[in-house]
Amino acid sequence: MLHPHPNPPSPTLTTLPSKIDPLGYGRVAIVTGCASGIGLAVTQLLLAHQFRVCGLDAAAFFDYALLQAEADHGRFHFHCGDLGREGVCEEGVRICRAVFGDRVDVLVNVAGVMDDFSSADGVSDEVWERVMAVNLTAPVKMMRAVLPGMRERRDGVVVNVASTAAASGAVAGVAYTASKHGLVGATKNVAWRFRNDGIRCNAVLPGAIDSAIGKTIASGHNKLWDSPDQAGPAQSSSSSQEAAPSPGESAPLPGAPAPVAPGRSITALEVARTIVFLISDQARTISGVCLPVDRACGVA
Repeated sequence: MLHPHPNPPSPTLTTLPSKIDPLGYGRVAIVTGCASGIGLAVTQLLLAHQFRVCGLDAAAFFDYALLQAEADHGRFHFHCGDLGREGVCEEGVRICRAVFGDRVDVLVNVAGVMDDFSSADGVSDEVWERVMAVNLTAPVKMMRAVLPGMRERRDGVVVNVASTAAASGAVAGVAYTASKHGLVGATKNVAWRFRNDGIRCNAVLPGAIDSAIGKTIASGHNKLWDSPDQAGPAQSSSSSQEAAPSPGESAPLPGAPAPVAPGRSITALEVARTIVFLISDQARTISGVCLPVDRACGVA
């Protein structure tokens, strides 16, 4: 069943769980791009670990049937918003605090859009500005909104979802490539600046994700991107994993490493598990890391 925002279930827990998960119990997380793909998988895993989760997405609806247990409904709040628009990031954090209390323990920036594979000689202002707004400006604004509270409590974790395009120039167009390189730079800066404040900041760099787009790329149907005249505009959604490639799901350009063979694609759940590891205390000494999740494709 689909529920529009605001969601009907109350976010207030009325009964204590029979078993407490120390990773997430009593903690609050914000996940952007929560309605599909990596963002949905992260949301599901965090709820399974008893986090309270505020999910932000440009999608108009969130399918509550995708949550693994009915009990998760009470610990999840969905807010619809285009993070590329002015004030939406700040509004999302305000709503999270209003629903779950004045704290955010974890921020996972997943939402992203793809470019049209144009290089610097052909990228339009519209594509450049849209991709930068969603892929780079929005994650920085989200971090800016949650860092003061994390610093006050001397505890907090940020995970940014970048892409293998953050370590290569041969994966996507100039806008997507620059946005993901920039996100890695922002990740390292925040990790360094807040290293003595109990705050950790890391990034994951996913390879080709198992989806309709990823399968199309693996089948060699990305040749249309070799011609700038055939490239389409950047997608308007800040989350759709089907209508546009997810972070890390970019089509390779000529000269790029070969895509992962069919049957060996990386799932959104595998990326989400890596993110949850970085959130956990098992990674408490890890900060400023940009971790590839790509079956070693990036070392070719």
